[in-house]
Amino acid sequence: MHSGQDLAQAIKREAARLGFDACGISKAEQLDQEAVRLEAWLNAGNQGTMGWMERNFEKRIDPRKLVDGAKSVISVLHNYYSPSTHSNNPAEGKISRYAWGDDYHDVLKERLFLLFDWIKEHIGEISGRAFVDSAPVMDKAWAQRSGLGWIGKHTNLINQSMGSFFFIGELIIDLELEPDGPVPDHCGSCTRCIDACPTDAIYQPYAVDANRCISYLTIEHREDDIPIALQARLENWIFGCDICQDVCPWNKFKRPTSEPRYMPRDKMVDTRVEEWIELDLESFRKQFRKNPVKRTKYEGFMRNVRMVREHPPKS
Repeated sequence: MHSGQDLAQAIKREAARLGFDACGISKAEQLDQEAVRLEAWLNAGNQGTMGWMERNFEKRIDPRKLVDGAKSVISVLHNYYSPSTHSNNPAEGKISRYAWGDDYHDVLKERLFLLFDWIKEHIGEISGRAFVDSAPVMDKAWAQRSGLGWIGKHTNLINQSMGSFFFIGELIIDLELEPDGPVPDHCGSCTRCIDACPTDAIYQPYAVDANRCISYLTIEHREDDIPIALQARLENWIFGCDICQDVCPWNKFKRPTSEPRYMPRDKMVDTRVEEWIELDLESFRKQFRKNPVKRTKYEGFMRNVRMVREHPPKS
């Protein structure tokens, strides 16, 4: 097992054994095309208040700035889909399904560290880092380059065999491996995600204005209130939004996750807004301990609950 191709295949087999649903490899190099698009997107102000997206620009587009001597990016996918469905009851608040269970940062990094340790044990001493939404890494771009899917018109990565309900993680290492090639875009003429977005956040194919995106508004937007013009379009989402993924035809290939820690916790799927409105700080901390919803903090979550209470869906 000496060639870059043999090493790559061995790593992919181990990734599968550890429970990852897909693994691909790309060469660690500067993302030139992605850099141009990202800069234009930022200059248009589409990032909203997410100022962190403007920082460390050079690191964001070049993994060699994050890991000295980086040669390869190993991308992995981890399916989180639960067969439970969002409630259509206008009296119930909706939470994005990726946040129904335990915090994916913890689950995914745990497995990435195991994969990294396996590489060192079986291949030799290497240097590198694991990333799960925790540093300036363009995870969807690397997964696309690694052949794990294409970035759809809603800007989420789509995998041809499992849809888009998965998390993405990376190992950036100083080991040269045989890279995979990208796969074609299979969105075709479909515009379901664009047509279904209640706030018109997908202002053109492959581009999202965060200022209008329900996920951004209910998670990253730190102001006291969501803009008045958008409050009536939240469709009862109190954390995140799954609309563009739910309508995507490729998610007909979704399948239940094999990771029990991603399964829904109590109250995550069908809790009434009037029950959430009574939540106190201690109960919030208990309910969302080691869960993605804690990112909003108590004040942000309760703001979202108040917004959907004041503006229930019209249909």
